[in-house]
Amino acid sequence: MEYATFGRHVAMDAWGVDFDLLNDASTLENHMKIAAEKCGATVLSSQSKAFDPQGATVLVLLSESHLSIHTYPEKGFAALDCYTCGYDVDPLVAIQYMLDVLKPTQAFPKVMQRGSGPIEIVPPDMKKYVKEVI
Repeated sequence: MEYATFGRHVAMDAWGVDFDLLNDASTLENHMKIAAEKCGATVLSSQSKAFDPQGATVLVLLSESHLSIHTYPEKGFAALDCYTCGYDVDPLVAIQYMLDVLKPTQAFPKVMQRGSGPIEIVPPDMKKYVKEVI
């Protein structure tokens, strides 16, 4: 079997998110696994870390690559990214699910195409995924 090197990498900064949600590593981990499954990815493992006095990091290892979030509850900020290899798994679906969960007042996505030459930043076609948040 031959695998494509093509991949999409979505990075998003989300602002104006509820402190308690950003500070709950366990809840975030559960939602991140759901996000991965919704986009068609295969979850291999996940782990989360709650920081003292606040904040969390969650990493979901995918057969297709990864999904992660790093939070700063005191600033209402979350940094998310989802990288998936191949054409079948859509990382924008995972990011949209997390936007629906986080309900930020502002969100700033970037989409990169990777694995087919120089990394290319492409305009995110978030209209079909994101409501009025962006």
